Amino acid sequence: QVQLVESGGGLVQPGGSLRLSCAASGSIFSFYFVGWYRQAPGKQRKLVATISGGGTANYADFAKGRFTISRDNAKNTMYLQMNSLKPEDTAVYYCNGRIATGSVYDYWGQGTQVTVSS
Repeated sequence: QVQLVESGGGLVQPGGSLRLSCAASGSIFSFYFVGWYRQAPGKQRKLVATISGGGTANYADFAKGRFTISRDNAKNTMYLQMNSLKPEDTAVYYCNGRIATGSVYDYWGQGTQVTVSS
């Protein structure tokens, strides 16, 4: 089993910044981070950004130029730096990781609330 614990959410004014963290623990030998998703009230969960094993990042259009995904393998932690935040970025943000050795097992964090409001 893998546990993912997110932190760093909160209330921020438009134009502000937040850095989300996602720490993995447990049976992480074959575990790898996939990326960040978000879910706004009444809407489906959407992909925000992904990071490959080699560190290549990909972003949803709304995140390009404002968000940066990164990973610290030594700390088993993935990050999402969010700048120039807008009210429409308000959502619960989830981190996602996976173990794929034959079967595929997806793991999710509990979610962290990000609220952008003046």
